Amino acid sequence: MGYLGFFLQADDAAAESINIIEILGSGGVLGLTINVMLLLLSILAVFIFFERFFTIKKATKIDESFMNNIRAAVTSGNIAGAKAMLAGVNSPYARMVEKGVARIGKPLRDIDAAIENVGNLEVFKLEKNLSALASISGAAPMIGFFGTVTGMIMAFHKMSVEDNVTPDVLAGGIFTALITTAIGLFIGIISFVGYNYLVSQVDKAINKMEMTSIEFMDLLQEPTV
Repeated sequence: MGYLGFFLQADDAAAESINIIEILGSGGVLGLTINVMLLLLSILAVFIFFERFFTIKKATKIDESFMNNIRAAVTSGNIAGAKAMLAGVNSPYARMVEKGVARIGKPLRDIDAAIENVGNLEVFKLEKNLSALASISGAAPMIGFFGTVTGMIMAFHKMSVEDNVTPDVLAGGIFTALITTAIGLFIGIISFVGYNYLVSQVDKAINKMEMTSIEFMDLLQEPTV
């Protein structure tokens, strides 16, 4: 009896899922288009989040002894060795310091400006596609609300043309209105949270970049023994 009840519940769940799919498509071409747009936005949002997450994580990973090694090489006059060490590190910090090392011998103001320019480029790379994620967080709920409006229009249109208005007549349009709103809000909330998380990670990276720049400039201004 227990197994029979399990299979009956499974059949009911399968039938319910089929009905939901049918109702999602009952909104006509416009309703289907809205649902497809929301699906594409959700896929794009997930892709952007994880692509940026792993890119930022990889870019901001740095060895704790990084600056100590650079300090030792620069203070000993081994500029070529410092450049070789920096060339083997793929991170924004290394590229900033590498530009500074390449400018050693020039005025400190010029070195600082060169490092700052590289830092701005690295920040631009880290922030790539974040604006798209922010746009999705705002666009998805609006598209969902648009689906709500069109669904309600369909429902009231059926009320105006049907002689005998029953809940079944209105169910399709109202469900389309509610489901698109819910999906749009869900995508918007997830995208908004993901965007703010990535922005916080970029801010941490910028802070580390600034600290690295200051540390390198302090190194150049240390008195030689």
